[in-house]
Amino acid sequence: MPGRLRHLLSVESGVNDGLALPFVMVFVAVAAGDDNLHLGELATELAVGVVIGIGVPWIAIRLERTRVFSASTQYEPLNAVAIGLLVLALAETLHGNLFLAAFAAGITVATFGPAQRSAFEHFGELIAETLKLAALLGFGALISIEFLAEISRQGWIFALIALIIARPLALAVSFLRSGVGTREQLAALWFGPKGFASVVYGLLVLESGIPAADQVFHLVALTIVLSILTHSSTDIIVACSFEDADLTLESGRAA
Repeated sequence: MPGRLRHLLSVESGVNDGLALPFVMVFVAVAAGDDNLHLGELATELAVGVVIGIGVPWIAIRLERTRVFSASTQYEPLNAVAIGLLVLALAETLHGNLFLAAFAAGITVATFGPAQRSAFEHFGELIAETLKLAALLGFGALISIEFLAEISRQGWIFALIALIIARPLALAVSFLRSGVGTREQLAALWFGPKGFASVVYGLLVLESGIPAADQVFHLVALTIVLSILTHSSTDIIVACSFEDADLTLESGRAA
């Protein structure tokens, strides 16, 4: 696929992961039906997570640039791992939101630590994909034919609307006057919400104890399952369409 499209999908997915979390947590608190939603405590948890996610990596990067704390070339890929563990430990101790802290830490490292980002890129990609696949494996272990059979017709309609109407429509609006080609827009509109964050949010709802937790989890699980089946089985086809288009264009130029 074109580099711009790959970058667009990565950024769109990454930004959604972090921005959606506060809304998920607020909606879960509202669904709990408690008269006192403790929105102040929730806001504090989110804010502490962001502060830790920005402050710890920034300080660590500044220290790593000094002669005393600099890492040898052999262990530079582990810098980001060490920063992540520090963020996790401090957020757990100070009751900050772990997911938002990790998200902010990733952005901070990528922004202020180009050397750390470059050293971690290849190693980190393998580790991240391994952990995400492990999470998807655990998520898949919760799904069965009997589980999907429990979902009502309205639930299936909801999942289809989320996949083929809601997200494509939102992206179509964002593409207005963007200058992105039609073929790239259609590819971006097609690929849907399968991913690690969707699994995490589904499990957060399931463990929240709200009255509709099981029902919501069924809907989230169904949407993710349909997304995995449809999008993972067509990604090669979409990629090949771009390759074929490039070959045709090159042949035309040669002629």
